[in-house]
Amino acid sequence: MELRRLGRSGVSVSPVCFGTMLFGNPTTEKEATNLIHQAIDQGVYFIDTASSYEGYNRDVGSPGGVAEDYLGKILKGKRDKVVLLTKIANALGPGPHQKGGSRIHLQTELENCLRRLQTDCVDILMLHWPDLETPFEESLRTLDLFVKQGKIRYFGVSNFLAWEMCELLWLSDRFALEKMIAYEPPYSLLRREIEISELAFCRKFGIGITPYQVLNGGWLSGKYQRGQTPAGSRLAENPGWMKVLPESIWEKIEIVNQLATDLGVTLAEYSIAWSLRHAEVSSVILGIRNSAQLESSIKGSQIQIPQEHLDKIDKLFPLAMDLRWSAGPPQIRDWQ
Repeated sequence: MELRRLGRSGVSVSPVCFGTMLFGNPTTEKEATNLIHQAIDQGVYFIDTASSYEGYNRDVGSPGGVAEDYLGKILKGKRDKVVLLTKIANALGPGPHQKGGSRIHLQTELENCLRRLQTDCVDILMLHWPDLETPFEESLRTLDLFVKQGKIRYFGVSNFLAWEMCELLWLSDRFALEKMIAYEPPYSLLRREIEISELAFCRKFGIGITPYQVLNGGWLSGKYQRGQTPAGSRLAENPGWMKVLPESIWEKIEIVNQLATDLGVTLAEYSIAWSLRHAEVSSVILGIRNSAQLESSIKGSQIQIPQEHLDKIDKLFPLAMDLRWSAGPPQIRDWQ
């Protein structure tokens, strides 16, 4: 695959990023090992994980660490072939320092991440959620220290708003600290909020965007039909994982599916291509479950969608729509 630059940084990444949120349950260590090795062999060099990831077993405050443990074993002998991104700040227990952006939590959890991942340095460390109780300056100075110590190479943020990223950049300028290079938000045909402000912000300041939920938890994967729950799908395995779609949205998805058919591609491949259409989007994070999904993800990253299709989609899903219902698991401003 043709690599993309991550914002204005010196980092190059594959347009498909292998997301590991489902490692643990339902993806076993053996399945994860086979899939990651296949992905690397096919040019997917970018891997996304988090200290809290453990598949469907994840709950607010559960200890996590499963996905990182898997990757530490899987990447033995292959660590230098990938760009490895992990995220910290999610709640990993009930204590006040088991979550958030305090120096205590960040330093403690980074050491845990490095141990689980069996590496001396993480390529990109992200703050998983903004901590509005800890001064951003404290978090930023801690991240700057990690870079100076050689424990991380770059850092970014996930689920932040434009004004929060603006404060981080202002603090970096004011105190001559390292600057964020990447931003990880939810983004899809059904969830376009970042196009209102965050996308333009990242364009102006050279921040690479690596969105998740580009298939909206599976609704844009093509496996679901109105009134049907296929065996082996996320909804069948964990009914609380996704929200039910209104009929009006199903009608729009079926129109998009026809556009995909007109190009000779699947709905999932079309949705991946649509999410990569902006130059600011460096890579899309996909929770790949099998070899067929890996092949489809790579194909989707190589598709060009005609402008007339994009115009039709803008009419189907205008930015003025309230699309919060389509976010999948609740996206609250907390440490989930």
